[in-house]
Amino acid sequence: MDVLDAVAVLAAGIAAGGINAIVGSGSLITFPTLLALGYPPVVANVSNNLGLVTGNVSGAYGYRKELRGQRGRLVRLGSASLIGAVGGGLLLLTLPAEAFAVIVPGLIMIALVLVVVQPRLQAWMRQRRHGRERHGRDGGPWLWLGVLGTGAYGGYFGAAQGIVLIASLGIGLDDDLQRLNGLKNAMVSVVNGTAALLFITMWLLGETDISWWAVLLIAVGSTVGGLLGATLARRIPPLVLRGVIVAVGLAAIVQLLWG
Repeated sequence: MDVLDAVAVLAAGIAAGGINAIVGSGSLITFPTLLALGYPPVVANVSNNLGLVTGNVSGAYGYRKELRGQRGRLVRLGSASLIGAVGGGLLLLTLPAEAFAVIVPGLIMIALVLVVVQPRLQAWMRQRRHGRERHGRDGGPWLWLGVLGTGAYGGYFGAAQGIVLIASLGIGLDDDLQRLNGLKNAMVSVVNGTAALLFITMWLLGETDISWWAVLLIAVGSTVGGLLGATLARRIPPLVLRGVIVAVGLAAIVQLLWG
């Protein structure tokens, strides 16, 4: 990796950390960047996951005020995130690399659709919550299962898992959207952290490859981006931000299918 490549990965990490703290889908910046630099898809995905963990944690720390009073909820739903992440990570490491190259373009396309429709999705969530009674302090068994599925998705690939997760939380819980976003950031940290531990274990066993330079650069960038995300990312017009994410995601699909 030369200097220009390193700068590109670092910049992508900063952008991804900021985007993840606000909305999710930061992997649609870092993952295609690694693909464009020539990393194999599975290596790029594993390295990207490890690098974004610190950014997820810093993003959750930035929402620490909103997380107050949600410990019980986080423990219960976090258990679903953890179990799902283990399942998704094992799928990534056991399925053939050819399967990942086939499945991921479809997952990216779904993620891009979610990025585009997110404003309508949030408006629908608010209307659904308006005037109805609480669904329960922790959302009931259906929310737990939904979080489990999101954790599996995050352990396998993860782009836009934050959007899927906050949509599920908004439907299942009657609470302020900022508090739910803080909960989302903490649970994404659980998913990516769990998957990262699994990937490191498999690397130690010689079962997968990791680019540690990419991990380091994304980790530094995403940590800074996660801390500054609430301040900087909100200055970018939402339409422009979504446009950038969609363009990068489409480039990733082209790279995977015809690169």
